Parts: sequence; C-alpha cells; structure tokens
Amino acid sequence: MQDTKARMPESAPAIRTIAMPADTNAAGDIFGGWLMSQMDLAAGNVAARRAKGRTVTASVEAISFLSPVYVGDEVSLFANVEKVGRTSIRIDVAAWRRDRGTDETIKVTQAVFTCVAVDEKGHPRPLPPEGA
Repeated sequence: MQDTKARMPESAPAIRTIAMPADTNAAGDIFGGWLMSQMDLAAGNVAARRAKGRTVTASVEAISFLSPVYVGDEVSLFANVEKVGRTSIRIDVAAWRRDRGTDETIKVTQAVFTCVAVDEKGHPRPLPPEGA
C-alpha cells in the first residue's frame, strides 16, 4: 500500500477542485468514479499539452484508492509524464485531499494513465518532438 502520509508535491497541480454533495456515493463519501474522472481530466490536460492537440485515454493501470474524500475537501491532482512513446504518453496521476479547516494533506489515490495522440479522424498520430 502507498504511503498516505507522504508530503504533497510542491509543484502546481494539474487540477484543483472542491468535492461537492452531488459527488457522493450512497455512503456519503465522494464517489470513486468522480475521483477517477478528475484524474482522467488531469492526465488528459497534461497529455494534450505535450501532444499539442487531441488525445484519448487508452488505459488506466493500477488505480489505488488509499483514503476517502469527503464533501468540502479540496482535491489537488498532480500529473507527471513518465514516458513518451511514438503516439502515446504514460502519465502518473496522484490525488491529494485537504480538509477545508486544516492544512493537513492526505494522498487519496494514484494511477498510471496512458493517453494516445489522435488526429481529426480519431486515428493515432505521432507526437511532435518535445519543445516543438
């Protein structure tokens, strides 16, 4: 199991949002599907910037839900490129929660997303050289 007590990254998050009542499951915690969709948005944002255009999520591997998220929590999602292939990008995404009343942060989930650059017809296309 991952360390939920590790320090939150100091870099800027790809996305920061607030968990709202509409995002809860039947138990009253934030629905894991909502959290996964936020992770997909973070990965997609980073991938589209690197690809200089449209990308699609091809796979998600090893998602781990480490700790619950509650209504009102600030959720910060960090996305880092792990590997760049000819058409695909592997991105590690980690989500952290912060209770609105404290500065304590807890890592709540992590996964690796693979995004593929696509053309206007949805077919894979080569990534541009880095820095292009």
